[in-house]
Amino acid sequence: MMRVAGAYLLTAAALGSSVVAAAEPSRPRGVSPEFAKFYKDAAGFTCISNLSIQISRDQVNDDYCDCPDGSDEPGTSACSYLSPLSPSTLSDLVNTNTPNSSAALPGFYCKNKGHIPGFVPFTNVNDGVCDYEACCDGSEEWAGVGGIKCPDRCSEIGKEWRKHDEARQKSLDTANRKRKELVNEAQKQRKEVEDRITTLQTTIEAQQKKVSNLETELVETERREKGRVVKAGSAKVGKVGVLVGLAKQRMDELREALINVRKDRDSNMERIKTLESILSTFKEEYNPNFNDEGVKRAVRAWEDYAALDKGAETDAVHERDLNEITKSDKDNGLDWESFSDADESEVELLYKFEEYLPKSLRDWLDQKLRDLRVMLVENGILADLSPEASASGAVTDAQNRLKSAEDEVKNSIKSLESHQEDLNKNYGPDDVFRALKGQCISTDSGEYTYELCFLERTTQKPKKGGGNTNMGSFVGVDSIYVDEDITADGKGLGTGERIAMRHENGQHCWNGPNRSTTVILACAEKNEIWKIFEEEKCVYRMEVGTPAVCEVKGGSKNSTPRDEL
Repeated sequence: MMRVAGAYLLTAAALGSSVVAAAEPSRPRGVSPEFAKFYKDAAGFTCISNLSIQISRDQVNDDYCDCPDGSDEPGTSACSYLSPLSPSTLSDLVNTNTPNSSAALPGFYCKNKGHIPGFVPFTNVNDGVCDYEACCDGSEEWAGVGGIKCPDRCSEIGKEWRKHDEARQKSLDTANRKRKELVNEAQKQRKEVEDRITTLQTTIEAQQKKVSNLETELVETERREKGRVVKAGSAKVGKVGVLVGLAKQRMDELREALINVRKDRDSNMERIKTLESILSTFKEEYNPNFNDEGVKRAVRAWEDYAALDKGAETDAVHERDLNEITKSDKDNGLDWESFSDADESEVELLYKFEEYLPKSLRDWLDQKLRDLRVMLVENGILADLSPEASASGAVTDAQNRLKSAEDEVKNSIKSLESHQEDLNKNYGPDDVFRALKGQCISTDSGEYTYELCFLERTTQKPKKGGGNTNMGSFVGVDSIYVDEDITADGKGLGTGERIAMRHENGQHCWNGPNRSTTVILACAEKNEIWKIFEEEKCVYRMEVGTPAVCEVKGGSKNSTPRDEL
């Protein structure tokens, strides 16, 4: 009994649904699914964006334009003179009930079963041309104008399209994988920069502390050296010490001069002996019977020279005396320090007195005496007679170490600023262009080879020789709207927002501006330059494919709708 009741209810529901289906009219020719809701009233039709105008159902697709927005002729060309509206504008007009005199529909809808649905302009409806690119089922030529019939080719076109789409999807998957690799590499490089910044900050803190310590050390060294009163160089500060120093310097000069004179004398004596030997041999061997007056005069001159008194020969005693004179002071037993000790001042005697005191007391007294002297010098009571106060090895060494430490701080700060600047640069979405920085790609075009080095420059290189031309240096990343075709091999910018790199301040163009290049990027499996042309004088546009912008809003190609099967 319950089974029969259930069957009755199912039958009633089925009958009810059949009645409703029969009550709803079929979708008119040329209407897409999203606009079907406006054509459900079997009794009449209300213009889509002119709600105050209502017409009968049989006026839809009667080849006469009754609605100002042409919505009553979705399947004819009667209203093809109207300009189409964008979907967002149409939605605003419908929601606000604003009258409209532009086309409410995007075009004649082709179902294209087995392929991708599409629209053709109303001007193409029944024009005698088969528009298989947008309407592969041929439904736009339903009237057969001029005997033209457009058979349904969606099956073969869809099959071929899916074959190419599969290859495009495979290429896109590869490109997306490469982009992930680039992002990972960019993140790794960014982490290295961040780690380097942290290290530099720690290093700078330590270096600055070192500089501070060295500054304190230099001040203490200068103060300590100022307090020196015992010695200045190797001589005492007193008058006798000064005279002893001058005498020693003079003795050293005379000794050096005497040594040089002896060397010259010995050299000249050797030369004279050689010349005398030559002339003596000449006199003995010449032929007296040879009647040459010049030779005879030379012989007589030699005889006169040989008869002269040349004085006493240098004896060994004289040489011994000269050797003693030219000996060093140390070898002669001359101790200049002993003469300097004769000028001990009261302060030096006081230092001698310190030697008899305990070390702890001696150190305390030494420091107090030094502090007292420094105070007297700084207040102008005593003259600063210590060269060490400004030029001692200890002070110079302290100054050099301080300067070296300061230079290290400057270099570290400069490196830190450079890394921080790099960290704040715009390297595109996910910092992906950081991984491409410095990588170069090129393409041949006419007489030139064009090169792009990411984040650096664009260059024009002549094939027949000559200098390269800088077409602009990288200055920043922007976005730009494009509306371009995509070739059969999938290369092209497509339509939508794309990432663009600006390159400016290139080589100056004769009678024009400095060269500049806008590099527009789109998704591709590898880095490659697709096209380059001159938009205006010395202003270039370069279209480039790269996996770096895949899966990025403003970088990827337009998505393709699924097949309507």
